[in-house]
Amino acid sequence: MVESLINMVILVMGKLGYLGVFVFMALESACIPIPSEAILPFGGYLSYIGRLSIIPTIIIGTLGGTFGSILAYYLGKLGGRPLVEKYASFLHLSKSSLDKSDAYFKKYGEKIVFYSRLLPIVRTFISLPAGISNMDFKKFTVYTFFGSLIWSTLLGFTGYYMGANWIIIRPWFHYADIVVVVVIVGLIGYKLMTIKKVKKL
Repeated sequence: MVESLINMVILVMGKLGYLGVFVFMALESACIPIPSEAILPFGGYLSYIGRLSIIPTIIIGTLGGTFGSILAYYLGKLGGRPLVEKYASFLHLSKSSLDKSDAYFKKYGEKIVFYSRLLPIVRTFISLPAGISNMDFKKFTVYTFFGSLIWSTLLGFTGYYMGANWIIIRPWFHYADIVVVVVIVGLIGYKLMTIKKVKKL
């Protein structure tokens, strides 16, 4: 399925150019798992062959990512918390853990949002909990923009300098995805085990 998504990205971006970069980056940042690791390096490659320009590609990718993140933020802010509370027991989440999440975002929200933009998978979904925790919108937007700018610059220039060989970087990002998933699953498993131990006591 991921391979099909990547092929679709390549096909559509080849026809739409900058608009394709914006739309796909917006979708990727709005919790739709379209890999930016394909969008931006391919945009860099199109810049390498002269169909696009690298700086506008990076800027448009950043703006698209920021726009999609804002949509996801408001989705979390407007309807996320009641929905999470409704299914909290099913997700093994207590009210105290939700309150802790809110407190973390109020205290460390800027760092969480900024550094999450540099992590595969996490960057796609971080806007939802930021919205649910009602993080300050201006701070959210600023740190999202600059985090996305670094990510877009890294991937865009990678595709540009790799040229026709841009496609060989995809497996490396796939390995990064696996590492991030393993870490997340490990943390969730550790948290569930901790909760069960506390309940037994």
